[in-house]
Amino acid sequence: MAKSTTYSQSILELLLNATPITGVADNTATSPLTDTYVALHTADPTPTGTQSSNEVTYTGYARVAVARSNSSPAWTVTTTTVSGTASPNATISFPAATGGTDTATYWSVGAAVSGSSEIFYSGPISPSISISSGVTPELTTASTIDES
Repeated sequence: MAKSTTYSQSILELLLNATPITGVADNTATSPLTDTYVALHTADPTPTGTQSSNEVTYTGYARVAVARSNSSPAWTVTTTTVSGTASPNATISFPAATGGTDTATYWSVGAAVSGSSEIFYSGPISPSISISSGVTPELTTASTIDES
């Protein structure tokens, strides 16, 4: 089933930037989601996985909160003829590693600061991030997730 490119963009903007979809989702909930949480993964968390699937485990790691704001969007959302993509508007810095090693090859966006929360979107990291003590993993504005 296909959806229009405009709707693809609208879905990404709703989830990531809290931009209303008129008549469908206008954030009138009594307590709408105010932050999304970005996680790092050592392998593809897969479409049926959760944010804890293959999540990195280096000492000091925590998911990073990104505010959902229509007035000050944290994400740039674009569309192609097939799907939409999103990139952070600023670098997302994770806590520095204080021990352990990991290689982050995927990242995801979901609704919870920890635990087996639902993934909204995920995508590969290119190049992957080698993490060891003293390294602060970062996703840049060149990092993208694909809506398809």
